[in-house]
Amino acid sequence: MSGFIYSMVKSVIKTGLYGYHKKIVVSGLEHIPKDKPVMFLPNHQSALIDVLLIATDCNRKPYFLTRSDVFKGKLLKGIFSYFQMLPIYRMRDGRDTLSNNDAIFNSCADILSRGEALLLFPEANHNLQRRVRLLSKGFTRILIRTFELYPDVDIMLIPVGLNYKHADQFPDQVAINYGKAISAKSMYVANDLNMTSRNLKNAVSLQLKQLTTHIPIEQDYDTMVNLLNTKNVDFLNPTEVNNKIRHYTNEVSNSSDLTNEAKGKSVLRSVFNVLNFPMIIMWHKWLMPKVPEKEFMGTFRFAFILLVYPLYLLLLFVGLSMVLSIKVALTALVVLVLLNLWFVKKGLN
Repeated sequence: MSGFIYSMVKSVIKTGLYGYHKKIVVSGLEHIPKDKPVMFLPNHQSALIDVLLIATDCNRKPYFLTRSDVFKGKLLKGIFSYFQMLPIYRMRDGRDTLSNNDAIFNSCADILSRGEALLLFPEANHNLQRRVRLLSKGFTRILIRTFELYPDVDIMLIPVGLNYKHADQFPDQVAINYGKAISAKSMYVANDLNMTSRNLKNAVSLQLKQLTTHIPIEQDYDTMVNLLNTKNVDFLNPTEVNNKIRHYTNEVSNSSDLTNEAKGKSVLRSVFNVLNFPMIIMWHKWLMPKVPEKEFMGTFRFAFILLVYPLYLLLLFVGLSMVLSIKVALTALVVLVLLNLWFVKKGLN
């Protein structure tokens, strides 16, 4: 029963993600071993959406390291534990809480020793900028702890590149690229843990910079992004985009003019807004102002649609059934759902 609930929730979320996004492209699944311990190490841009995209398509059932401040109350702790989420404590949670991470690292080592999968973000924070940030030592500390407790275990590191077209907009497109497996044990030097940590971070960072768009820190970020947008590059193809970044390095552009979409797109957006007017109003007037950061925009919007859209359809069905008939109401709902899917996949920007 427990496994059934997990599978059902996973199916609902996966269906929601594919309905919410205009396009989801997944590549590199063949690099993920099915019978070895795995640590997924993605770049981090769009808060919880990043986690959900990997969890529903990685062909493993990973544990997740999650910020500790969400583990509030017995109910939430029970739910998060069921979905294999582990709290990680940060300085902002209070210096006295950091000692709790020692037990969490031991739990992670135990998980990996059993041949299971673990997902954590090596950048240790999220940001919409199209560059790979400096990696923290958190994931290397877990690996070192695992090798100290379980010397015979090898762990396959899978860097994951998340590539959004526009992570804070709707509908968006995303490509998830799984990199080639890296043997963590091959880089473990028992008598030089600093070298071990450095080598692990360098190997993961190098792959991440190939699996996602990476604008080097020494470049003018805004100018380069503006130029890439002007050239209408395909951000779902990081290899192509990174080649263009190298090509454009010496090209200076202050233009902020982006490629214009066809005027008909704005008309379609208006039709979409009319068909979903109650939800559009609720989102813009109620929930959207509560989004704390742009990085959370996609997460909040997806959760809102996943939870509220079925309720909207139910209320619409009841209302139309009372005014017209059940047959007409059902037909109207089917047409509305199909139209919305068409808008998301084809009709909207």
